[in-house]
Amino acid sequence: MSDSPARHLALQGASNFRDLGGYPTNDGRTTRWRHIFRSNHLGQLTAADIEIVRALGVRSAFDFRGVEERAAGVCVVSEITVHSLPIEPSVVAALRTELASGTLTAPVALELMRESYRNYVRHHTNSFRNLFGHLLEDRAPLVIHCTAGKDRTGFASALILHALGVPDEIIAEDYLLTNRHYKRDATAAFDLPEDVRNAIGSVEASYLAAAFEAIGSEYGDLETYLRDALNLGTAERTALQARYLQS
Repeated sequence: MSDSPARHLALQGASNFRDLGGYPTNDGRTTRWRHIFRSNHLGQLTAADIEIVRALGVRSAFDFRGVEERAAGVCVVSEITVHSLPIEPSVVAALRTELASGTLTAPVALELMRESYRNYVRHHTNSFRNLFGHLLEDRAPLVIHCTAGKDRTGFASALILHALGVPDEIIAEDYLLTNRHYKRDATAAFDLPEDVRNAIGSVEASYLAAAFEAIGSEYGDLETYLRDALNLGTAERTALQARYLQS
């Protein structure tokens, strides 16, 4: 029976709150438990949830939500300092444009999701660069989140695990855990067809693959992206790994 901490913390107001600890790396180390969490937004935590998050010692949140998203769900844990790294959502508006033109189908929705991931690389690398700057400075347990904690947060988490040396197949498994834990808002985008809502309310391996394909197209390879776009040179990678890995 494992004595490892729970990876998924079943909060009532944040269904996708997970720990990035306990993953093996290619050099035989392991990501530290209770240092980096990933989650959906923290605006609906219950009083009991708040006590759990406080007990974890979380003091910083890195929030990828856009302006209106943030205003609709302000973090309810008073001790947490929120750092905004905004990436405005675009998929639902694009889907509604397709709906109005009569061209919306589930395959169209899937491709719009993939395109949004490509755009993380093409247009929003600055937000991910700023995240790594914070990771190198902030020593407290911290949480990374967006609204659902699955797309912007999923790509950010994959980048972190890559930078720490976690194998690709484990990164993919962590990414797909959202489909097990995330409880969708049944009222969100209710004007869209059910198969379209299913496409945007879950994650697929092809979404994350699209982001890494864009990295290849724009930068040549992931190592170059980490070094040149995210400012993770040898010294920074070593410092990041010293902070978030254990032997």
